[in-house]
Amino acid sequence: FAHEIRPALLIIHEREAGVFDVTWKVPAVGNKVISIRPILPTSLEPIGPSTSNQLPGTIVEYATYTLKGESIEGERIFIDGLSTVQIDVLVQISWFDGSSNSVLLQPKSPEYIIPAPGSPATISVAYLIMGVEHILSGIDHLLFVLALMLLVPNNMKLLKTITAFTIAHSITLGLATLGFVNVPSAPTEAIIALSIVFLAVEIIHVHQGQYSITQKYPWIVAMVFGLFHGLGFAGALSEVGLPSNEIPLALLMFNAGVELGQIMFILAMLLLMFLVNKLPIQWPKWSWKILPYAIGSIAAFWVVQRTLSFI
Repeated sequence: FAHEIRPALLIIHEREAGVFDVTWKVPAVGNKVISIRPILPTSLEPIGPSTSNQLPGTIVEYATYTLKGESIEGERIFIDGLSTVQIDVLVQISWFDGSSNSVLLQPKSPEYIIPAPGSPATISVAYLIMGVEHILSGIDHLLFVLALMLLVPNNMKLLKTITAFTIAHSITLGLATLGFVNVPSAPTEAIIALSIVFLAVEIIHVHQGQYSITQKYPWIVAMVFGLFHGLGFAGALSEVGLPSNEIPLALLMFNAGVELGQIMFILAMLLLMFLVNKLPIQWPKWSWKILPYAIGSIAAFWVVQRTLSFI
């Protein structure tokens, strides 16, 4: 449960006037495919049979359609079975003239009425929401941020540390998504888990009065590990891809969504810590160990699990 469930992807691309290439990409676990299917506009008629290809963790289907009517604008796309599962579906529609629309369908809203070719605003909202959902459902990334908060109690130093983490993962997110950096995902995920173990150990060292490099230079540690976390974010974004005509905007808004979700989490944790400290309870002296040992134990399990997955 360390990561969000990967979204499915439906791409409808008008290759030439009235001819649409449709790609349906749905997550799979082994040979088990999530049972959802897109119901396309009735004005689209298939040309020949569809083809499918099984990739690691994904089933991809390809088909070509011709337009029977004047346009698919105003017609309905429905994801059959979406309301019974816990994943999202990113729908990308691009027209022959280069314009496009993007929307994120969720279990509570499994249908979409196709509007006129979209504006950058629709793409911005879709990728902003996707970024927020990714960080808030990525438990390993959140545990890393929580560990930083426990390790750096000074608010100003914490702000600088989180900023360094943000800058670092933004750099690798952009480079990896645009194809300038290509690092295997399995070792990257193992290093992300290892970074959480490292911070958990550092928290214990600090409380025991031992030397801690993270306490002295927290922004350096956050920046180094932030580079690997950015590669993890890029892996999630590459699962759904970027709209070809709005790549910089989509990348920017996804990253903004990650940061917005991170800020929401930090504020929620600060509020929770404030309320816990106000409780009329005399906590035992060893109670400070609960969080770092819990965080470190979970992350250590992920290190073993993820390392075994590529060994």
